Amino acid sequence: MEGQPQGPPNPAGMENGTEPCGEERASEAQETTVTEGAAKIAFPSANEVFYNPVQEFNRDLTCAVITEFARIQLGAKGIQIKVPGEKDVQKVVVDLSEQEEEKAELKKGANLAPGDQPRTAAVGEICEEGLRVLEGLAASGLRSIRFAREVPGLQSVVANDASARAVDLMCRNVQLNAVAHLVHPRQADARMLMYQHQRASERFDVIDLDPYGSPAPFLDAAVQAVSEGGEATLTWAQSRARGFRRILTAQAFLAGLLCVTCTDMAVLAGNSGETCYSKYGAMALKSRACHEMALRIVLHSLDLRANCYQRFVVPLLSVSADFYVRVFVRVFTGQAKVKASASKQALVFQCVGCGTFHLQRLGKASGASGGRVKFSAACGPPIGPECEHCGQRHQLGGPLWAEPIHDLDFVGRVLQAVSTNPGRFHTSERIQGVLSVITEELPDVPLYYTLDQLSSTIRCSTPSLLQLRSALLHAGFRVSLSHACKNAVKTDAPSSALWDIMRCWEKECPVKRERLSEASPAFRILSVEPRLQASFAVRDDANPSSRQRGLKRFQANPEANWGPRPRARPGGKAAGEAMEERRRLHQNKRKEPAEDPVQRAARLKTFPCKRFKEGTCQRGDQCCYSHSPPAPEDTAAAASPDHPKTSYQNLPGSGVAAGPGVD
Repeated sequence: MEGQPQGPPNPAGMENGTEPCGEERASEAQETTVTEGAAKIAFPSANEVFYNPVQEFNRDLTCAVITEFARIQLGAKGIQIKVPGEKDVQKVVVDLSEQEEEKAELKKGANLAPGDQPRTAAVGEICEEGLRVLEGLAASGLRSIRFAREVPGLQSVVANDASARAVDLMCRNVQLNAVAHLVHPRQADARMLMYQHQRASERFDVIDLDPYGSPAPFLDAAVQAVSEGGEATLTWAQSRARGFRRILTAQAFLAGLLCVTCTDMAVLAGNSGETCYSKYGAMALKSRACHEMALRIVLHSLDLRANCYQRFVVPLLSVSADFYVRVFVRVFTGQAKVKASASKQALVFQCVGCGTFHLQRLGKASGASGGRVKFSAACGPPIGPECEHCGQRHQLGGPLWAEPIHDLDFVGRVLQAVSTNPGRFHTSERIQGVLSVITEELPDVPLYYTLDQLSSTIRCSTPSLLQLRSALLHAGFRVSLSHACKNAVKTDAPSSALWDIMRCWEKECPVKRERLSEASPAFRILSVEPRLQASFAVRDDANPSSRQRGLKRFQANPEANWGPRPRARPGGKAAGEAMEERRRLHQNKRKEPAEDPVQRAARLKTFPCKRFKEGTCQRGDQCCYSHSPPAPEDTAAAASPDHPKTSYQNLPGSGVAAGPGVD
C-alpha cells in the first residue's frame, strides 16, 4: 500500500505533465535501501514517504494479474509476451473437437513470411501497442518500477503522487532502476489527473489505486479514466494460425483493468455502518462473513459509480488478505448491460440471535418473447419480521454485489503462470495457496457461516471441519471453503438444513438444556426436532485439494506490530516517534496487569477457607486460604446486639464471594 493524502498540485510541474527531479538529496545516513522483486528503492528513514513491507503480497499478486491481463490483451493483437523464467513456448488454447483443424492451420502458419510471424514484447521494453498504466498514488514509485521491470507488454507507466517529496524520491528511484523510458513521474491530484484522461484516446488500460485508507474519493474518476481497449487487427483465422485463440468474447477483451485496495476494514467490517454508507453507499453489518461482505460492498460501489456513465464492472479477482481487501475488475461500456446492474445487487437480512442470513435482490431479470430480457423490481422480503429459527429480529445491510466475485478462468490462468514459474515472486507460495482456495470456492454462493459461529450459537462442542463438510455432502448439498476465513463454511444448503445438521450433532455431543435460558437462540433452536438425519462419517471428497496438499492458504504474522502503518507526513520521524509512544501506552490497555504471585498469595490468605470451616479441607498448610479461627474481638462484635448476625454461608461480601477458588 502506497499513497499520500491528496493536496494541491505544483503548477510548475503541471505545465508539461511532469515534475522535474529536485536537486536536494538526503544523506546516505538518512536513507534506507529496500530490494523487492526486481526493483531497488531508496526510502528516507523518516516517515516522509509511505512504505509497508507487509504489502509485498499485494504487489506480487498485482504484477501476476497484470501480466496475464497483458497476455490476453496483446495476444488478441498478435503479440506474444516474454515473461522472465517462463519457457519460451507459446501458450495455445484449443478445443478437443478442433485439434486436427488446429494442426493443419499451425502448419500453414509455419510457412508464413517473416513479417507475418507473431511479434514479441519483453520486460523493460516499450511496446507501442502495449498497456498504458497509471498508478494514481505512487509514493516512492516502488509499484510502478516493479511493473516496468517485471511486467512485459507495457507502453508507459505514469507514477503519480501529490507530494513533492514523494515525486522527488520517485525520480531518483526511476533513475536508480534505469526505467526512465517507461516510468514517468508526475505530481498532481490523482482525481484531477484521471478526470483529464476521460477521452477515449487518452484513457489508461490499467489503473492501480492503493491509497492510505479508503479509495472512495477516487472511484468516480477511476471508472471514467479506464479504457475500452483497442480493436484487434487479426482475423479469426490468422489468430488461430499463429497459435492464439480468443478465450474471451469480442467485448470481453475490449475493457480496461481497474485495481483497487481498501485498508479501512473497520468501516467495511461493520464497526461504523453509517460511515460505510457515506463512503460506499452500503450499510455494513457485524458478521462472521464481514471480510467477504467488505469485498462485495466495494464491488457494489464500483458498479454503482460506473453505472452513472453507462458503464459496468465485471470482477476478475477479489481478495481479502491481512488488513485490507483488493479487487481487480474490468470496466465495460454498454447501455443495455447497465440495465442488469440492479439485479446483481442484494440486501442482506441477518438475524441478531443465530446469525442466519438471507439475501434479497434489488432487481429481477426475466426472459421475454423474442429472446429479450425484461427487467423489473424484485419481490420480497424473503423472511418474516422474526427469525424462523430463534425468534430474534433481523438487521438490514447492503446493498452489496450478489454475483460471482471471481472469474475462475482468469484465476486459473494466473495460478498456472505462478505455479510454473515459482521463482518469479517472493510470495509465490502464498499466491498459489490463496488462488487455489479461490478456485475451490462456490462462485454462486454469497457469504458464509463459520464453524465456531454455528457451535457457539447452540452452546455445543465444535465439530471438525471435515465432519461438518461431510454431513453437508451426505445431505446432497455443495460446500466449500473461503479464502477470506480459515474456518468458513460456504454452502448452498438452506439455513433450515444447516441447523438440522447442528441439531443432529448436538445429539451426539449433548448440551445441558437446564442451563439454557428459554429465550436464548440455543434453547429455541434445540427445542425443534431435526427433520434431516445427518451423517458425520468423513468422506474422501470432504477434504479440499488445497488442504490435502498443505498449501500456504492463510498468512501467519510476518513480523511484530505488523499491519497498517502510520500515514506519511512531512518531518515524518517525529510523527513516527509519537505513534510508537501512543502504541506503547495503548498496548493491553483493556487488560488488567498481571499480579505478582507473592502479592496474590498474601491477598488470598486474608480470605477464610470455607471447606476448613466445614471440616472437609484436606490441603492443610498447602491451602491458599486462611485456616485461622476468627479473632475473639470479631466473635464478640458479631454476637453483640448492635451487630447484625451473619454467617460465612450467607455473607454477601465475605471471602466466599470475593475470594476466587474458595469452593
